[in-house]
Amino acid sequence: MTKKKKRQKKKFRQGKGKLMKTITNIADLRVVMHRNEQPIYFISATNFNLIGLDEWVRNFKFISYIDCFDGRHPNVFVPSEIPHAEFEGIEDINNYLLQHKEVIDHIKKRGGRAVATFLMFDETTEEICEELGIEVWFPKAKLRQRCDNKMETVRIGNKAKVPSVPNTLASAKTYEELLAAAKKAGIGTDLVVQTAFGDSGHTTFFIASEDDYKKHAKEIAAEDEVKIMKRINCRGATMEACATRSGTLVGPLLTEIVGRKELTPYKGGWCGNEIFPGAFSEKIREKARDMAYRFGNQLVKEGYRGYFDLDFLIDESDDEVYLGELNPRICGASSMTNHAAFAYADAPLFMFHLMEFSGIKYKIDVEELNNRWAQKEFIDSWSQLVIKSTEDIVDIVTHAPSTGIYRMADDGSVSYDRFDYHRQAIESEKEAFFLRITGPGDYRYEGADLGILITRGRSMNNDFDLNDRARNWIKGIKRLYATKPLTEVQRDEAPAAGSFKIL
Repeated sequence: MTKKKKRQKKKFRQGKGKLMKTITNIADLRVVMHRNEQPIYFISATNFNLIGLDEWVRNFKFISYIDCFDGRHPNVFVPSEIPHAEFEGIEDINNYLLQHKEVIDHIKKRGGRAVATFLMFDETTEEICEELGIEVWFPKAKLRQRCDNKMETVRIGNKAKVPSVPNTLASAKTYEELLAAAKKAGIGTDLVVQTAFGDSGHTTFFIASEDDYKKHAKEIAAEDEVKIMKRINCRGATMEACATRSGTLVGPLLTEIVGRKELTPYKGGWCGNEIFPGAFSEKIREKARDMAYRFGNQLVKEGYRGYFDLDFLIDESDDEVYLGELNPRICGASSMTNHAAFAYADAPLFMFHLMEFSGIKYKIDVEELNNRWAQKEFIDSWSQLVIKSTEDIVDIVTHAPSTGIYRMADDGSVSYDRFDYHRQAIESEKEAFFLRITGPGDYRYEGADLGILITRGRSMNNDFDLNDRARNWIKGIKRLYATKPLTEVQRDEAPAAGSFKIL
């Protein structure tokens, strides 16, 4: 960075000629964010992951590819669609948006030195932002990519003394090679194999026989190294945290809703979360908090700082807690974490990420905050369900339920009640907030994200299966979709099943 740019950056952050005070407590942070003058954007397919953050941070706006709100959200900008190459991931969507004339004009019109935050981005994104004079407030894409590798996650965890399920990292280009590696590690023959990158619903394989291996041989054999784990009977959980110079701040432990056939066609695929006071024993919550704290501190040593998410596997036989996966970014659980009770009592976790990258001086008591957020009164009861199309068909949506508040009648039927973009507008467990993803004119295909349903209370029973209320909500929302068959031309353009993941 040139001396001129450094002076401009310093002058901009000083704001009206006065240096910002050092942040030492939550009140300072909230005031600084309330008075923020720097334009900050969350650029992604939708605003789902950081929904509501614009109400905490002044000049925080969303630039989205999908108009979930039919133009009715005051802080969401959606450019008109222009021709583009087929998207293969969220990175492609963001690069398309950043090069869209309407987006560039929108950012220039608002002025200031813009900041971009993302769910996913790559080195091309960084290059485009550099050309546009936009700061990226995340660790470098290359570092995120390295940390996101499931093998590297195990290694980072080992350094931090955060154990994974008994495993070995090895090549498994044949079934015999897989068994030999497992035998050497002493983890048996009932195995789980994961490749380096990708969603767990697509890149996690359960192998108990040679026939199981053959089903996934192409994906497994293509890798020089895979993660080979002992298979355990476990519950999934997730916890988000923020690695700062003062230490790692740790959010609440959330349950994970995984592989439910009403929600997703993918075995092992994430399809929602719950947060409620009795979800885990204090022993499990304390273990997970300590593991996330140590892992975050190790990430800082690796050069990474800011927001991240850890998935945990809890062995149901002995309540042992293991590291599952690292998401070095915000993720699908972020909307839950940043609306949990602790966030309203203090501040959303992502505000500490913004603080870390803002250049503002701070010195906060991480231990005091973590101890306070660990208390049960900072855990309320919410759930979110990610509703995918589960049928093995492709058609065109002619009618889709709008984003807003829905009501469930006594007979379990679901109907639209009113427009809103605040999840807090839900008044009782008979209401839910639905964020529409797939709308009129879109393809509906197996694995397509129809939308996200957010409710007060639980969506699972004590056996961690979907409860009747959740099943009624899912059926009710899906019934509000109407479709028509494809024409021959449309059939050629239709996406393949499971080809597009945006959350």
